[in-house]
Amino acid sequence: MQSVNVTRSHVDLVVQTVQDSAQAATSSLAASWRRSMMYHGLDPATPPQRPERVEASKLEEVQERNHSVLQVAAPVLERLVRSAGKVGCCAILSDESGLIIESQAAPAESREFDRWGLSKGFTWSEALAGTNGIGTCLVEKRAMIIHQDQHFFTSNTRLSCMSAPVFGAFGELVAALDLSSCRDDMTYAMSLVLSTVVIDSAHAIETELFRQAFPNCRIQMAEGHGASGVALLAVDDNDLVLGATRLARKSLGICDDVLARLPSLAEIQRREEPPQITGTKGGPNDIRRALLRRRGNVSAAARDLGISRATMYRRMKQYGIADPDC
Repeated sequence: MQSVNVTRSHVDLVVQTVQDSAQAATSSLAASWRRSMMYHGLDPATPPQRPERVEASKLEEVQERNHSVLQVAAPVLERLVRSAGKVGCCAILSDESGLIIESQAAPAESREFDRWGLSKGFTWSEALAGTNGIGTCLVEKRAMIIHQDQHFFTSNTRLSCMSAPVFGAFGELVAALDLSSCRDDMTYAMSLVLSTVVIDSAHAIETELFRQAFPNCRIQMAEGHGASGVALLAVDDNDLVLGATRLARKSLGICDDVLARLPSLAEIQRREEPPQITGTKGGPNDIRRALLRRRGNVSAAARDLGISRATMYRRMKQYGIADPDC
């Protein structure tokens, strides 16, 4: 009878919260419960049957598509299990849809986590599983703690999930990193501690993905790097910015169009609009940008700059820019 009362109490709380639209505007948890019920049509008291694993061929296809993320994340997951596994957690990496593509746990607890669907091949999107660490983290695009009865479905209220999004080298959402526990004695205070570990680990994955994407560039920290996240710039030998992480783009106001114009590091740091290439007679950075855009074709680069080929060569010599054809 006690479990029935607890279940009914949780359902009543979810329904009451969903009906209060003001809470959804101020609470990410309430907003997720509301999405789960109103948008996805889920019932907190009646979870769908636990989805079967995707077929092995489908899982392999998704894993292959996420090969670089899996390769970078593998040692991170191992470190998480070595530490958090001692307090009954499994370490999970999902793709951007919530499909678990890698999971690790202490051998003695692997079967229990598999029973909960916390292993490779199961999907924990918010649309299927309601409010949960992985799915809600991916929707909100920020770190989330979904502790026990914060889950949408009553059947998941034993779980504690600490998740963080992982962004790729070009600012795109590529994965979620998660620690999950199915122990009743997992306290919220412990969840807070483990959440910090997950966030730091997700940042480590993002940093390595960015370094690998720009192997021939120097990686420079940008405004906001550190406690706020991964704010990095990829800068080439000519001090032109070729790439920026999601946080660097946000803090410095960088978009794909800006990066396509190959701005100089000085322009990015001063937050100036990079000069337009066509029809300008700029300095060395304009010439380098034009040459890079035209893959070393001096004549085409000169036309873009609105100067003659002869003038282009004189300026290249003046600025010490090597002739790509030599």
